[in-house]
Order: sequence, then structure tokens, then C-alpha cells
Amino acid sequence: MRAELAEMSAFAEVAVHRSFARAAEQLGVSRSRLSETIRGLEEKLGVRLLNRTTRSVAPTEAGERLLARLRPVLDDFQAVLDSVNDFRSTPAGQLRITVPPPVATLLIEPLLARFLARHPKIMLEVSADGTLRDIVRERFDAGIRPGERIDRDMIAVPVDADIRVAVVAAPSYLEAHPGPARPQDLQAHNCIRIRFPSGALAPWTFERAGQKLEVAVEGNLVVNEQSLQHRAALDGVGIAYTLLDFVEGPVREGRLVLLLEQWAPRLPGLYLYYPSRRQVPAPLQAFLGFLREERRIARTARR
Repeated sequence: MRAELAEMSAFAEVAVHRSFARAAEQLGVSRSRLSETIRGLEEKLGVRLLNRTTRSVAPTEAGERLLARLRPVLDDFQAVLDSVNDFRSTPAGQLRITVPPPVATLLIEPLLARFLARHPKIMLEVSADGTLRDIVRERFDAGIRPGERIDRDMIAVPVDADIRVAVVAAPSYLEAHPGPARPQDLQAHNCIRIRFPSGALAPWTFERAGQKLEVAVEGNLVVNEQSLQHRAALDGVGIAYTLLDFVEGPVREGRLVLLLEQWAPRLPGLYLYYPSRRQVPAPLQAFLGFLREERRIARTARR
């Protein structure tokens, strides 16, 4: 029974990810061992479950039918294991969450040591990824995203207040280039832009007294990572559009200057979201409680 469950779980991972390499990473086994497992399952069932080419993997019609019946069974099995955790004195088990890289840096990174010290029997996996992942299909327990990017059928819990945007530049840059008085003036400046994983450039949006506008900026540097943008801004390359939390230290120290403060918009707050289930896994319950407590502490500290 245990071997059959392992084989079925392995097949489900490959079928969902449509990749032996990705599934092997998730399962923590070698690609060759995973391939042998799937081949053995197909021989046992007497039917091909996966079509394989040098570039792709996809379920056959039989594989699709098996996956459709198998996923609820595996989810129920996990729910049974999670229900047993309720009787432990401390939560235990795996917790997988997906977050955008800025959220990983601002929200998750400062909490990791304290959470794991409090819950040493939880195995936490954090995937910092700018793409919007399907947490059900890819078997994440939860994700963190802005509220407007979360599907309606998810349970969403607020974990942070509205996020403030900051437009900043180094004093050395402003000595050679007078600062903008209004957002449209940015078109005459060298702006350090961010490119999303989708390939789109991050928009520079502004808001004041109910008036919203987006400015098409230009510049000789485009990056896909916030730390590169901040380093370039500190070195006087140009103006950066970022989150205030990222640059509070350099602003306080005078290494960066806030610009267009009256036009800085507030972005929607962050939510931790997870699928609607009858039984919330114990590790996720522990993480939710920890985040609620940390938010209460943070609000008190800011007063």
C-alpha cells in the first residue's frame, strides 16, 4: 500500500508540473529514480500514463482520467494526516508558501528565525517567485499577494496594511539634475526601471487628491531585481520607484532623498490566501497565528 501511494504521488507530481525535473525537485528524488517509478507504475497498470518527448511531458487520456480521480484522494489523505497533527502538543509537518520576491524580503525574511524557533517541527518551504502561481495545482499550502490578485474562491487573511511607494534619488544625482516638481517631470530624468518576470515593465503610477496618472518614463538601466535598482539609485545612476520600506534606512541616513511625496500612492495591502478546506493544516494554522501576532506587535511599535 505504501509503495502504491508513493507511485501515485509521484505520477501526480509529474502530471501536474508536466516535467520530470521539476517533479523530482519537489519530491526530493533523482530524475532517474522518478522515471523508473513512473515506468514501473505504467507496467503494473498496463497502460501509458504520460507522453514523453525530449522537450515535453503530458498526461495521456488515461493519465488525465487517473489524475482527476487521484487528486481528491491525495488531498483527503493529506487532510487525514493534518488532522492527526491537532493532537500534537506542537504543530508538525510541511508548510509550502509562495510569495513575490519583495514580500519575501520585507515580510517573511525578518520572521523566519522566530517562527522556526517557535515551531521547530514544521518544515517551512518559501518560494520567492514573481509569477502568479496556481497554489492548488502546484501543491502550495498558501500564498501571499496583493488583494486584487487573489481568486475569489480563496480564503484571504490580511497580513499587512497598505504599502507606501517611494520615489528616490541620491544627492549626487540631484546635484546634477534638479528634482522633479510633478510626476510628468520624470520624463526628463534617467529612471531606473524594473522588468517583471512576464516581460512587462513595472508602471510608475501616482495619485494626489483623487487624481491618478501613469507616467511613461525612460532610462538607460532596466533590472529585474529590487536590490540592483536600489544599488544603482544609491550610486547616483538615476531615480528609482520602489517601496518605502526598502529605502527607509538610506533616506533616514541622507543617502537617498524622497521625491514627489505628495504624489506617492498607497498600494493595496497584502493577504495570505489558501484554498477553502474543511481542515486547515496545523502548520498553516500555526503560521496564520504567528502572522497575526506579529502584525499586532508591529502596529503597537509604530504608534
